[in-house]
Amino acid sequence: MRIVISEFISLDGVVQAPGGPQEDTDGGFAHGGWSHPFFDPETLGGFINDTMDTTDALLFGRRTWQTMAAAWPERAGDPFADRMNSIPKYVVSRTLGESDLTWANTTLVPGDEAIAWARQQREADGGDLLIMGSPTLVRTLLSEDLVDELRLMVMPVLLGGGKTIFPADGTLRTLELASSTIAKTGVHVATYRRTATA
Repeated sequence: MRIVISEFISLDGVVQAPGGPQEDTDGGFAHGGWSHPFFDPETLGGFINDTMDTTDALLFGRRTWQTMAAAWPERAGDPFADRMNSIPKYVVSRTLGESDLTWANTTLVPGDEAIAWARQQREADGGDLLIMGSPTLVRTLLSEDLVDELRLMVMPVLLGGGKTIFPADGTLRTLELASSTIAKTGVHVATYRRTATA
């Protein structure tokens, strides 16, 4: 399986709380919901649907999983929501237990086993293992060179600080641009892949 990252991201690299004001206020983040003015259903919706078409399973960090688990089950009946609810899901956590896994088709990956588990998934056959949000988990996987593709929706906004997916370890990582388009709202929709030498 390939490990694929999909993110709403600001021009200054912030991915924190794109969906709503109370989604993630860590560090006093006050701009929750910042992606909404720039969401172009035609371009971004198509990009997200195309991403899901090649996805066999979803992987989340705890906080993102809890946010998604609180939202998607009640949207049943919508084709995209039904896909989100039925697809296999994995959540990395050191604090959740099996009894907490209320969102259908969710399996717990213990936090201290996450890197080894991700390596095993990359060696397995199948479609994509998609991660949305989950900045701490994504940053760790990038640090471990376990990400095959970044699918970024770069919004024309500066947020001045917040959570990022990018490691700050001084390591050079080269990617290649696989596709690029601009939404009518000014969002740069771009797919980056590991280079052949990565």
